[in-house]
Amino acid sequence: MTTIRDVARLAGVSISTVSLALNSPKRVGAETLDRIQQAIQSTGYRIDPVAQTLARGRSSLIGFVSANLGNMFFGDIRREIEHQALDHGYFVLIADSSGRADLERALLERLQAQKIAGIALAANGRGEEYATFLRDFKTPIVMFDQKVEGAERDFVGSDNPLTTTILTEHLLQLGHRRIAFISGPSGLHTADERLEGFMDTMAGAGADVDPSLVVEGGYTRSGGHTQAMRLLTRRDRPTAIIGANNMMGLATLQVMQEMGFRCPDDVSLAMVDDVPWSNVITPRITMVVQDAQKLGELAAQRLLARIATPEAAAEPPQDFILTPRFVRGESTRRL
Repeated sequence: MTTIRDVARLAGVSISTVSLALNSPKRVGAETLDRIQQAIQSTGYRIDPVAQTLARGRSSLIGFVSANLGNMFFGDIRREIEHQALDHGYFVLIADSSGRADLERALLERLQAQKIAGIALAANGRGEEYATFLRDFKTPIVMFDQKVEGAERDFVGSDNPLTTTILTEHLLQLGHRRIAFISGPSGLHTADERLEGFMDTMAGAGADVDPSLVVEGGYTRSGGHTQAMRLLTRRDRPTAIIGANNMMGLATLQVMQEMGFRCPDDVSLAMVDDVPWSNVITPRITMVVQDAQKLGELAAQRLLARIATPEAAAEPPQDFILTPRFVRGESTRRL
């Protein structure tokens, strides 16, 4: 049976250099890496993941836990984390909690039992008890998109109040005052912050908010569809609607088309986050876009740094907040 010693002997390097090449190839010179790869091919050497886990005390796996992998935004973040992880010799194990805090916690505990190296988490659990659970969790965790206050973990996200502040200001400048807002789940970090941005901007402009126009769509397409249907069947329907994420924004446009409304002639629409092929959607939706690729890159870099050394793992947690970008489409118009 071929061993790592055989590979090192044939390549003319130490065993530790072979190990470094297998786990962090970017840290090995190109010429040395080429000799090691040729030696691996010549000997037919195969990594034993069980032995590797026992030797390092952790596996070469990184966990990715999210609430809705059907949302393209999370898919873009996952893709970037995977790229970064592979460059450092790690593979990504993907799990979808379906937005259930109990399932999310069970997934985290199962990943830890597998001695996973670290976890990138878009948390849906909330509250003081859950924050304590995350704070005491032994495996390195970096939270992205969704933050749990008091968890004392690194967080990578966007300026959520700014996303809806930008959209609300845009609609106010166009003369809209009767603006509906389809929010995410109450108590969730991004949902609360985006609602805050909307409410504060309306108040700052002296515009009254009709409480019945502020509804919860659960960040899902079905929830957005239901709420948009309710809003648009009212006699006193809003002149504009903001969807707090892309799934609910698209669902609102679908309802408008189903009901025969013209957007933006009858109702204006704006939303948070882009979707694939948005440039072929008619009308192109006015939106505020988060940099999903940069979010994934920062989350991966921070997690890999935490994994690398005990010193890095012990560093105080940090927040990394990115500024979103406004994209004006054809779905909003002046009253």
